[in-house]
Amino acid sequence: MDKALRRLKKKIDREGTLKVVRNHRHYEKPSERRRRKEKAARFSAMLSARYADM
Repeated sequence: MDKALRRLKKKIDREGTLKVVRNHRHYEKPSERRRRKEKAARFSAMLSARYADM
C-alpha cells in the first residue's frame, strides 16, 4: 500500500496536477497572474545568469 501511494504522489507531482488545483482555489486577476509570471521569469533569469559560467 505504501509503495502504491508513493508512486501516486510522484506521478501527481511530475504532472503538476496539485499545483494546478492549488492555483484554482481562488480567482487570480490577470494582472496578478502576469506579475507572478514576471517574477518567476526574473528569478529563473537571475539563476541562469548566476550559474552560466560554472
